Amino acid sequence: MDVVSDAISAVRTGRPSSNRLTVRGSWCTRLAPYEGAGFHVVLSGGCSLLPDGGGEPVTLGAGDVVLLPHGAGHVLADGPVDAARAERAVPFESLTGPVGSLRGEGREAELLCGKYRLDRSRVHPLLAELPQVVHLPNRVGADPELRYAVDLLARELDERRPGACLALPSLLDLLLVYMVRAWMARARTGAWPGVLSDPVTTAALRALHTDPAAPWTIDRLAAEAGVSRATLSRRFTSLVGRPPMAYLTWWRLTLSATRLRDSDAPLATVAREAGYGSPYALSHAFSREFGVTPGRYRELAVNRGREA
Repeated sequence: MDVVSDAISAVRTGRPSSNRLTVRGSWCTRLAPYEGAGFHVVLSGGCSLLPDGGGEPVTLGAGDVVLLPHGAGHVLADGPVDAARAERAVPFESLTGPVGSLRGEGREAELLCGKYRLDRSRVHPLLAELPQVVHLPNRVGADPELRYAVDLLARELDERRPGACLALPSLLDLLLVYMVRAWMARARTGAWPGVLSDPVTTAALRALHTDPAAPWTIDRLAAEAGVSRATLSRRFTSLVGRPPMAYLTWWRLTLSATRLRDSDAPLATVAREAGYGSPYALSHAFSREFGVTPGRYRELAVNRGREA
């Protein structure tokens, strides 16, 4: 596995949901904060987005994609939004149904609006450093994979061919990966685009994520990256923010938490898969990191899932 795939897999729960919305004329709607990530794809026309908390407004055109990775509340409207207009915004749910629509006079816009359910208890730092709003404009030649995914989504929505109930969630999952990739390619701030462009650190991360249960030592990891242990420790710690072995411990416990949340596997199995010699060893490390035992963590995760 690679870091981006693992970072997303560790927090993803359930299946993404989406609504297709057709609006015309003057409109303004509010989307409440969400314990996950929201996204919008402008299939045709255009609109404006204003994030809560005094964020900068974003103008969206046809083919544009926007990701709200931390579930920020926001307003969507046909044109510029100020504070007074935002206060009059109608709830998004009032515009959506089997086929959401709001008719009037003026320019029409068609959007695909959706959400990803995320477990934020152990977010990977790569995802944590994403900005509140990731705007990916539709530019000629930019982000071809993302553009292909948007085109495929539009076709599936237009034609509703056999198998669409499986194709749409799969395409939405793919869209999330491509949005994160596109942000990393464009990012001018944040540590992780630099982390994954450094060959030494990337080689070490790939080894740890491919086989986290292996008996890693700093010497073995340095040999995998093709450098001395001092060079690896220095570069990895500087870029990632923690030493290689500390990152490995954190990642093993994160994987254990995900396994406890998503399965009923015995603790001994979870421990073995994470590279711990016994359930006791995992339980001790897990309790120190999370403040609860693995059993209690699983119980709380199950309860959260029922309430979602």
